[in-house]
Amino acid sequence: MEEMPKTYDPSENEPKILQKWLDGGYYQRRAGKGDCTVVIPPPNVTGKLHMGHALDDSIQDAIVREARMRGRSTQWILGTDHAGIATQTKVDKKLKSEGKNRLEMGREAFLDACWDWTHEYGGTIKEQIKRMGCSVDFEHERFTMDDDYAEAVRRVFCDWYHDGLIYRGKRIVNWCPSCTTAISDDEAEYKTEAGHLWHLRYPLTEPVNGQDYIVVATTRPETMLGDTGVAVSPKDPEKAAFVGKTVKLPIVDREIPIFEDWHVDAGFGSGFVKVTPAHDPNDYAMGQAHDLPQINIFDEHAVVVDGYGEFSGLTRDECREKVVAWFEEHGLLDHIEDHEHSVMHCYRCDTTLEPWLSEQWFVAVDKLKGPAVEAVESGRVRFNADRWKQSYLTWMENLKDWCISRQLWWGHRIPVFYCEDCGWEDALMGDTDVCPKCGGHHVHQDENVLDTWFSSQLWTFATQGWPQHPERLEGHHPTTALVTARDIIALWVARMIMSSEYFLGEEPFHDVVIYPTILAKDGSRMSKSKGNGVDPMDLMDMYGADAMRFNLLSLFTNNQDVKFDADIDKKTHEFKGSPRTEQAKSFVTKIWNASRFLLMNMDGYTAGEPVAETAADAWMFSRLAKTVKGVTEGIEGYTFGDVARSVQAFFWNEVCDWYVEVTKSRLKDEGARLQAQRNLIFVLDTSLRLMHPLMPFVTEAIWDAMPASFLDMDGERAEALMVAAWPEPADYERWIDEPAERAFELTRAVVTDVRSTRARYRISPKEELDVVVCGHSADVCEALADMTAFIRDFARVGTLTLTHDDEFAGKPEGSIALAGPDFNAYVIVGDLVDFAAEKARIEKAIAKDEKELAGAEKTLANEGFVAKAAPEVVAKKRERAEELRAEIEALTAQLADFA
Repeated sequence: MEEMPKTYDPSENEPKILQKWLDGGYYQRRAGKGDCTVVIPPPNVTGKLHMGHALDDSIQDAIVREARMRGRSTQWILGTDHAGIATQTKVDKKLKSEGKNRLEMGREAFLDACWDWTHEYGGTIKEQIKRMGCSVDFEHERFTMDDDYAEAVRRVFCDWYHDGLIYRGKRIVNWCPSCTTAISDDEAEYKTEAGHLWHLRYPLTEPVNGQDYIVVATTRPETMLGDTGVAVSPKDPEKAAFVGKTVKLPIVDREIPIFEDWHVDAGFGSGFVKVTPAHDPNDYAMGQAHDLPQINIFDEHAVVVDGYGEFSGLTRDECREKVVAWFEEHGLLDHIEDHEHSVMHCYRCDTTLEPWLSEQWFVAVDKLKGPAVEAVESGRVRFNADRWKQSYLTWMENLKDWCISRQLWWGHRIPVFYCEDCGWEDALMGDTDVCPKCGGHHVHQDENVLDTWFSSQLWTFATQGWPQHPERLEGHHPTTALVTARDIIALWVARMIMSSEYFLGEEPFHDVVIYPTILAKDGSRMSKSKGNGVDPMDLMDMYGADAMRFNLLSLFTNNQDVKFDADIDKKTHEFKGSPRTEQAKSFVTKIWNASRFLLMNMDGYTAGEPVAETAADAWMFSRLAKTVKGVTEGIEGYTFGDVARSVQAFFWNEVCDWYVEVTKSRLKDEGARLQAQRNLIFVLDTSLRLMHPLMPFVTEAIWDAMPASFLDMDGERAEALMVAAWPEPADYERWIDEPAERAFELTRAVVTDVRSTRARYRISPKEELDVVVCGHSADVCEALADMTAFIRDFARVGTLTLTHDDEFAGKPEGSIALAGPDFNAYVIVGDLVDFAAEKARIEKAIAKDEKELAGAEKTLANEGFVAKAAPEVVAKKRERAEELRAEIEALTAQLADFA
């Protein structure tokens, strides 16, 4: 057979293997028993791969690859989202740089520019996902603005409109003055900001108990121009005398009432709350309850509208400054307090949002909530981890009607048409320019577009042919699993469940897998502005796709957040490396080197069944069977961190470090060689299959290097590892042998004790050492008795004495004692170790470590240091203190050898 290259080069191998998979058509839907249909959370069409995407896609690929190998019908649907606000913002900026303006261009020309942008930049993330080795169906990519997808969106809107679930109303919305569109509650980002609480005097129209004015407290003095009332708490008896009275609103000279309302917290500020129904959600509710006028003082850019004299034309910030100055000038500014409060920002442009009264389209959610709640409470939709179930249910319980209209041009235009002649209005599946009621031609379509989440909520079924071809959903819907981030449980997951239950009468997926948020090394969020973000493409360039994927999957735990240990230059923000990904690359290299060694020793090999001829064989096959079961259950149960760690521990620590080493001598024995080869290939072949969903490239490369005579499990050589059969746990159960595992694990422990003693005291491997093993139970001695020859040969032991606690005569002279849970081992070193010199050396090392530890603890106890030093410096100091404590503990334990 052709020899494998000495080193594995991802940059050389990955493109070739990727092309093999694409040419073979393995990514496309495959028939089989059972189904695994997964939809990729559609990234923005103009997006690029980030660490969240990389983890998400690694998880999905592991799920799909394992299912494909298990013979299921597999389909991983690829697609992108048109991302209304994000794309329109990018195109606006591009046009501005070219001296163009969308308002001057007109809607149709601007939409053409958006499509041009989409076609030019929309494929970036697709190519990056492809480079990762993700086995999505690239031949049948979907886009939320495709014609058939747009038809599905329109169908949902029209059906909900005619069923009374969609309505238009004038309500308070979160308005972005920069993007000039409404933003849903779930898209608003809250940030704590240092601000002020201004206490303003409002003159009473007539004195109350000798008092000429009241004092209102507000964080937004600029909105007082739109005040139409003042509220007090019904729990505040001191304010009862003011209820029913009126004040003269300063500046605008408007008379407004004072009333009681349960929205007011008597303990906040002065107890008098200004009410601005058009610019605050709570004020809007109070305004509705008390029939107050709704006065919008801002336009769509948050600029004061005409009619307010010197204040008209000012921005919010300018108006605030001028209002406060006016109150101070007229002796109506009572006082100012520092006040920290939470402020809403646009999730796209970070502009402070304005609660703004405007006419918008809404989905009434009351009829949708019940089935969506029942789907989760009944277990038909399962959250992983389970704690997210309660987050979902709590959000559903408090769900308000959903504002679905956006004041944009790029997106699905709302399919509602109006007749200016007779007032007809309806939602239509097809466009019209003639009124069906009066025959008039003054018909126009609503100018707004739909919220991006309105279209993406249909993702599991609109991508599969609904409503044009509902038969295509049979057997493939509900989909298997949705892998997504926790921050869109409300934005996307809940809405997908609501729409799927309404239109299909079933859940959109069986499982929701929430992956942890990947944070920077210091625990902060990764961001471009901070310069602490890591580009997955840099990781793949440096370490290869397999190493990146394996490292990310090993980070997958039930924890809410995980830190990524990237080294980034603080000044240039240049990515320098990632120690954990480097370790993952070392594992990839280990897999390659071990496989190469085995395949180099296969001369004369012929296919045949594995046979457990030795104790090591029986142990290995039993461990292999349990690993097959554990990995299979782990992938099916979405415990990818456990799977990654168990696979590495098995292949590196057990297969490579022990089984291959133990079997080397049999490869040199003509009588034992062939069966040893068959056993090794059996273990290697199974291991490659188990590791393939996690590290597809290197495992496929090794598979390609294996001769065709190495038969597949079903008796035929598969075209590619990714379509080879999965090792089914039931087929491996016959190999489970608990006594064999017990005996070999005890043997490994004895050999490890001897080897660690040699290493600790620098004793030559050629020196034979006598060993006494005192078992804590009779079965320990019985198990080791059959392994005596192996221990003597593998650990270079002269005399091996087995005894148990009841017969033990005491610690042999000149021995090193090693205590364990099953036995105590005594390695007799005699004159090979100068006990006095070693004791002095260890005591000196302990003293040195204790001195350094004392200094570190003193520094960490200094509150000034902890407060002022950079977080990474403090963290490094703490890590060093922990290292020193561990070293001192280990060295102290060694001193017991000389007692």
